[in-house]
Amino acid sequence: MSVQNRPLSPHLQIYRPQLTSVLSILHRMTGVAIAVGTLLLVYWLASASAGPEAFDHAQGFVGSPIGLILLFAWSVALFYHLCNGIRHLAWDAGLGFELPTVYRSGWAVLVGTAVLTLLAWIVGLVLY
Repeated sequence: MSVQNRPLSPHLQIYRPQLTSVLSILHRMTGVAIAVGTLLLVYWLASASAGPEAFDHAQGFVGSPIGLILLFAWSVALFYHLCNGIRHLAWDAGLGFELPTVYRSGWAVLVGTAVLTLLAWIVGLVLY
């Protein structure tokens, strides 16, 4: 058997991450995070119908530091996926493909995610 010295395809070790590739990977990851976070939401809602003891247990977990971190991460994923989904809708309409616009909209997605997440948590804390 002969060894062939074929060139290898470039990989992540060769190319440095760009905003566009990072946002694309994050969009997929946040989709999975939303699905997993929805299981926590379903658990919390189902415990409300299971009686006071089950709800107290679920509320205790959701209100714990780990539960709050998970809720915060879920809300970040939700708002990121929402903002980036709107960006993708614009692309589906054929808008925003110029490279400067792609980068501006990418940064707008990140800023929008931060603003919406903080706003939701601030309003939630004020009302709670």
